Amino acid sequence: MRSISIPPSLGRLLRQGPEPGVAWLMVVLAALTLGPLGMLFYGSLHTTRPGLPGGFNLDGYRAVLSLDNAQLLFETFRIAATNTTISLAFATVLAWLVARTDVPGRRALEVLITFPIFIPPILTSTVWGMLANPSVGILNVAWQTLTGDADPLLDIYSYAGVIWLMVQMSTAFLFMLLVDVFRAMDPSLEDASRLAGARPYQTFFRITLGMMLPALSSCFLLSLIRGMEAFEPALLYGSQAGIRMLATQIYLSVTQEENPSYQYPTALSFTMIVLMFLLVLVQWRILKGRRFQTVTGKGYTPRTVVLGRWRWLAFLPCAFFVVCAVILPVLQLISGSFFEYFGIYRWDMLTLEHYREVLTNPSIRRSFINTLVLAVGGAVSTMALGSVVAYATMRTRVRGRRLLEFLAWLPWMMPGMVMAVGFLWVFALLPPGIPLYGTIGAMLIADVALCMPVSVRVMSSAYAQISGDLEECSRVAGASWLQTQWHITLALVWPSLSVGWLLVFFGILREMSAAILLYSAGSETFSITLYRLWNDGRIEQVSVIGLFLLLLVVLMRWAHHRFLNRGVRPV
Repeated sequence: MRSISIPPSLGRLLRQGPEPGVAWLMVVLAALTLGPLGMLFYGSLHTTRPGLPGGFNLDGYRAVLSLDNAQLLFETFRIAATNTTISLAFATVLAWLVARTDVPGRRALEVLITFPIFIPPILTSTVWGMLANPSVGILNVAWQTLTGDADPLLDIYSYAGVIWLMVQMSTAFLFMLLVDVFRAMDPSLEDASRLAGARPYQTFFRITLGMMLPALSSCFLLSLIRGMEAFEPALLYGSQAGIRMLATQIYLSVTQEENPSYQYPTALSFTMIVLMFLLVLVQWRILKGRRFQTVTGKGYTPRTVVLGRWRWLAFLPCAFFVVCAVILPVLQLISGSFFEYFGIYRWDMLTLEHYREVLTNPSIRRSFINTLVLAVGGAVSTMALGSVVAYATMRTRVRGRRLLEFLAWLPWMMPGMVMAVGFLWVFALLPPGIPLYGTIGAMLIADVALCMPVSVRVMSSAYAQISGDLEECSRVAGASWLQTQWHITLALVWPSLSVGWLLVFFGILREMSAAILLYSAGSETFSITLYRLWNDGRIEQVSVIGLFLLLLVVLMRWAHHRFLNRGVRPV
């Protein structure tokens, strides 16, 4: 990619040494990533809780290196690997059907299949607790009524129940990553395979999937990491079924012990990051020295595979996922919000009282405001910082840009729970005049750190598609550097910027694993409120709040669609 010129004043700054602008970016990113990472290592050796004087020893790692923790690690990896294998296979089939075939309703299916990405995992988990409760879950009640069988059809409090929840969330996420990759693939590669005599299924497995190995391996790795950091399903249902995972073990060690030893959960958190890094190294090793070109320089027209009489059969797996992940949860929330008691569905039990309770509850209103402040403020801050980092790494040749890229990527390996433990130590050791712990500011900092890789990746892809010649022409025409950035660069990357903003907004809206360790009374988010109401047995209010969250998702996606279609741009 051609580098571009920069303003003389900025050029003088950059020639002073390790470029001051990049140096400041490094300081900010290091504070967001290396800060909590370094404090995790510090806390894993420190003998007392954050903020108290103490010594240093290896007791935390001795506690981690036990047979019990080996079983915990194996159970976490087994659940994550099972979830990843099922969801990646399912997402690959769905993405291929939607992107490359004439399956009915492709546009609507793409929107509906990705819908669960924007729903908080705590909401998905609680809804399926209503649907698949072995005693009063509506699916089990319907099954027993129709068949007369005394045993429940589904049990959410089980290994299969936890996997089912994780598969729903992972499939939608992987589908979003894969569908555009299938669209971009040159069909001539598959045509050549068929001309050589290969059968359709041979072409699909040997050529199509073979050429997508980088994307599939990246998706597998991301899904495996997300699976190992899974928190809500294991917390709500796995614990009661005797299923333990790393994230829930860290949380319970910090919050449920009478006299918690922070050294053990901190050492466990640092060990988790090391495991994530090893997974990344494995992926690099697998792909090292191999070339995968799915889009060539020759012109080509993506072609749709005509399924003929198999169209409606191919539609079934798509419809199955939409029904399970979207339609059933929405219907359950609607029914749960209008009946007086969960599980008792009679006409004389209809009521609007739960809506009144939610709308007049000051703590729920406060959590809604806190969530919006975090989501909007975090999205603006993250995209602003991510845009600058992406510009420095993609559009200039300044020294230190590779280190910037690494620092921005690092949070991929830091699950929300682990990041929260690191920031606990950071905030505890801040000067007394900076009381961040338990505030909205503390959660905002953690959210920006967690969402930084998303913003940088989105904006890096946007900058990579824009030729530097456009900015050069603007400068030659007499525009200043800032004018060029506003009228040319920002105008061209505006759609990607808005997409990134939306992804970060919903990423913060979904986040619970970090917030649950960093919040205090008065700074609760919607996810925390949902969890507390669920634990208190107020399922009907959970249904009402869930509907409001779904309405917010629909309104935000509609507004974003209208925003892009109207071509809103900086002027």
